[in-house]
Amino acid sequence: MNTTAQFTTHYDVLPTKPPPKVARGDRPYPKRTGSLPRNLNDVTPEWLTGLLQNRYPGVLVRAMETVDVRNGHTTKLRLRLQLNDAGRAAGLPESVCLKSNWSEGFESGDICELEARFYHHVANQPGVPAARAFYADWDADGSGQGVVVMEDLALTGGRFGHSTDHLGVEGIALALESLARLHGVWWDSPRLRELAWLPISMQTYIDTEQLRMMWAYVEANLPKPSYQAILPAWMRNDPQRLVRCFDALARHEQRQPPPRCIVHGDSHVGNSFLRPDGERLWLDWQLVRQGHPWRDVTYLMLGGLTIEERRRSERELLRHYRDGLLRGGAQNVIDLEAVWGQYRLWPVYGMQSWIANVDAWGQSGLPMVERFFTAAEDLETMDLLEAVA
Repeated sequence: MNTTAQFTTHYDVLPTKPPPKVARGDRPYPKRTGSLPRNLNDVTPEWLTGLLQNRYPGVLVRAMETVDVRNGHTTKLRLRLQLNDAGRAAGLPESVCLKSNWSEGFESGDICELEARFYHHVANQPGVPAARAFYADWDADGSGQGVVVMEDLALTGGRFGHSTDHLGVEGIALALESLARLHGVWWDSPRLRELAWLPISMQTYIDTEQLRMMWAYVEANLPKPSYQAILPAWMRNDPQRLVRCFDALARHEQRQPPPRCIVHGDSHVGNSFLRPDGERLWLDWQLVRQGHPWRDVTYLMLGGLTIEERRRSERELLRHYRDGLLRGGAQNVIDLEAVWGQYRLWPVYGMQSWIANVDAWGQSGLPMVERFFTAAEDLETMDLLEAVA
């Protein structure tokens, strides 16, 4: 998420003052000295050697070759390494992908540190549909900087998702099964209490203020004829209604009782990867949360289905997801009518995410905007949120 937008807009759409950054002091490798690099030029074989030796003593990166580098909200750096015998014996691959914030001009808040914590503490555990991480680290000094060294999925023969991919009802059902496994493994788990660093969904600044932080991009998209053609009249005439209803969703979610689980937080198809064996992994765990699963479920379904597919299949897909939770051992799951009630409230999360999208960041926003706003009209989302506010 780019949090550097400049605001020339109505006062009541400005974000509140962010909370002060917290220096936790809980690095995973306390003996590491200095800070993680902030510049891509500082990512050298010598630096990577020193980093990896915190976990793999004796490893030596003799040389490295940049295969690809992509800068957006964060940096994805694919490298081909020349390792010594100790590195190969430790199981390190010669091709890896590094993720961090080396994107000049992007202030990414704490998302890189949060993602590194996820990969260090959670990702490699059974039942978690994430890429394999070989090393994860963060500074814990309030800067929000973190780094992950993970498998290079581009070499595995699978396929990275895109927001415009058409999976169909069956494909979305399979993706929901992947989310159900994640949610079920962590459903009401006492291990959640051990993850004090993991924010609670819709109770953290990045969640509650993201629409206000991104409002400059909303205002840039609204006048475009392509957006005007698909947006409902209320959004054209009173766009701040979206802000009010998003605030109402946050308040509603904050009132919801446990059980909670781990949620991905940004589960559109473009943040996924399909392995050759059909397993769907989830990428970009920068908004990972502990919370209720309806954020993930609704975001995936409304963004991944055509409007007609969603209208025809949404109730059955919700049943399919809930059955998957129960098969995984989740208990005290709300009944299907209550699931339907939650589902009707959550389209506004996707509405605010995609109306602020910039296509140059890598995903196509217009089709998603049409799907989410149409779903909100069909499900009477705005009226419901105004009623619960």
